[in-house]
Amino acid sequence: MAEHSRATSRGAAPHHQTNGPAASVRQPDTAGGASAREAAAATNAEPSEAGRDARAQDRPSVAVDVVILTVRNGRLEVLLNRRRRWPYDGVWALPGGFITMDESLEDAARRELDEAIGVRDVYLEQLYTFGDPGRDPRTRVVTVVYYALLRAEHLALGASGQDEDIAWFAMYEPPELAFDHDEILRYTSQRLRGKLEYTKIGYQLLGKEFTLSELQNVYEAILGRDLDKRNFRRKVLQTGILVATPRTRRAGQHRPARLYRFNPEAEP
Repeated sequence: MAEHSRATSRGAAPHHQTNGPAASVRQPDTAGGASAREAAAATNAEPSEAGRDARAQDRPSVAVDVVILTVRNGRLEVLLNRRRRWPYDGVWALPGGFITMDESLEDAARRELDEAIGVRDVYLEQLYTFGDPGRDPRTRVVTVVYYALLRAEHLALGASGQDEDIAWFAMYEPPELAFDHDEILRYTSQRLRGKLEYTKIGYQLLGKEFTLSELQNVYEAILGRDLDKRNFRRKVLQTGILVATPRTRRAGQHRPARLYRFNPEAEP
């Protein structure tokens, strides 16, 4: 009866009982020229070889860009390199490039770090993914952005400004930038300022030991504004995030300043 109901629902006359098995009764052809059983088989068929091969599908390229930051001369600076090829020939850009088939995103970011400044073992954090369809005139490119924080001792000769195609610029006063790298820098500054409030991110830009003035300089460089010295020191010391050392450091004609270190067990 179930077989009969399916047949009549397709507008065909019910079949007559035969001496053979019910399975031998064929259904009428579908509008496409295949039987209902053939149509069902086609629905459950294995995908074609081309359908199983991801390489046969259009897909975007994946790149990494690295925002390399340090504090020099009391200001937050970003490392840029000048492009020497199309597109944006002669325009400054963030260090970056396409990932290879055998490396992770972080490995690609550290490779770009090494190529740009000669270091790998620095603070590195994934920031955001930028994927506007028109961000790259060459093809569809999705870039995963990392930011790296460098202490003064990390600065290599190759990134010290002696190469005309690689240089440090003020983070908040960059030159004209390629692609959507101006948007990337704006987003980086927003995230970095926000993380000062609830993480220990600022200490990644300092040496193992530092004065309170040096710490305040880092905060001011990231925030882009001056802070009241007395209030800053009171708030920082109240957090318990610092440990005073018995050592001091003299800066200029001022009396030696107490050196502090970060307390790794303190809550941010």
